[in-house]
Amino acid sequence: MRTPAIAATAISALLLSACGGTSAEPDAKPSSGSDDKSVVLLTHDSFTLPKEVLAEFTEKTGYTAEIRHAGDGGELTTKIALDTGNPDGDAVFGVDNTFASRAIDQGALAAYTPETVPAGVDEFNLPGDEEHFLTPVDNGSVCVNIDTKWFAAKKLAPPESLDDLAEPAYKDLFVTPGAATSTPGMAFLLATVAEYGEDGWSDYWGKLMDNGAKVVDGWDQAYYSDFTQGGGKGTRPIVVSYDSSPAFTVKDGKTTTEALLDTCFRQVEYAGVLKGADNPEGAQALIDFMLSGSVQGALPESMYVFPVSSSVELPADWAKFAQQPTSPLSVEPEEIEKNREAWLATWSDTIAK
Repeated sequence: MRTPAIAATAISALLLSACGGTSAEPDAKPSSGSDDKSVVLLTHDSFTLPKEVLAEFTEKTGYTAEIRHAGDGGELTTKIALDTGNPDGDAVFGVDNTFASRAIDQGALAAYTPETVPAGVDEFNLPGDEEHFLTPVDNGSVCVNIDTKWFAAKKLAPPESLDDLAEPAYKDLFVTPGAATSTPGMAFLLATVAEYGEDGWSDYWGKLMDNGAKVVDGWDQAYYSDFTQGGGKGTRPIVVSYDSSPAFTVKDGKTTTEALLDTCFRQVEYAGVLKGADNPEGAQALIDFMLSGSVQGALPESMYVFPVSSSVELPADWAKFAQQPTSPLSVEPEEIEKNREAWLATWSDTIAK
């Protein structure tokens, strides 16, 4: 999904760059995926799991997972849609609820329901996916974050809502990744669509821009370069980030940031069996394994997302500082698919004025 704050360097070290893909075994030779003991997982660039967890998959099933990265979540979905019936892998992980309907509508996936589903997982099933093409694996929410230390030092009451961001008190203080170039940026755009409706969201963005909002290409730039708690020389104390971000700004037992939980749009990431896979049985075994306690328990510290299983214990800092919204903003997947390009065109025109 993403690589928050202090995790980016560690994850980069774990990911093996490659043109044709990467492998769970660093010294393994690339596989064609035709070996019936090899399972090829197509996924986004932020995917990583501990080596011992992937080794456990092999020990329990006899299959070896070969990991192939395919860009961000949007690029990944586009790839499997274009390759429908002739996929470059057996399973896919990282299609989220903003792109899921595209993969299903294109017929890129084969229906599969895991035999054992942990408690809590059904809450995250994709609305409308009655045949169960996709299995939820993790979740996280894109939320406006604020630098509480900065606001305390300035003796300025921090914003509490999306409306507040357009108030003069917060002029030139807000930065967001762009919707056309960033998954969290797209999620924030959808949050405004959900909050203000079809007739109001573009007017809201006009007010944001008039109030000095800064739009940058990606989350990394917004958080690390422009946000005052990003570790650099940022000057803006309000940023679009994640509900888990406050767990990464803890100093002396206290966090210096806060996620505004009434501004959040929830992302759920799914796994599925690719139609036409060389090894559909192996793909099903891999999806089953991604719901196991080993994978679900590794998600927070490996990919900085929340597990979908309610039986997993979160790391201590997450339990204390990474609070999730109880009523996140949402837009139906069909509405997103139907309107995505038109919304992006309107959004681009609005921020360019």
